[in-house]
Amino acid sequence: MQHTEIKSGTIIPVLNRLFKALGDPTRRALLGILREGERTAGELAEAFPLARSTLSQHLRVLREAGLVEVEVRGNHRVYRLAASVMEEALAYLLELTQGGEEDEETRAHRPSPGG
Repeated sequence: MQHTEIKSGTIIPVLNRLFKALGDPTRRALLGILREGERTAGELAEAFPLARSTLSQHLRVLREAGLVEVEVRGNHRVYRLAASVMEEALAYLLELTQGGEEDEETRAHRPSPGG
């Protein structure tokens, strides 16, 4: 996912992926560790009592949401935060709270009054 999705008007799917990723306490804990700096998959595995396949699934969700990036260095996969999607989503949400103009897609997904 690229942060240009937010600018191009496809904010609803971006927010859905973002909130799904943030909705799990393990994924939030992974983000907390990565906030301190990049880590290899092995280092992350040492920090969590999870099967590697489960950890891999959590990292995949974070990557798909645009919250982390991965780089292959030799035999290691190195993870780091990718904050641009979060920053743009927060900016969008702030615009909504400040009475900014809604885009067409947001209006289409808004529940109707009384329903």
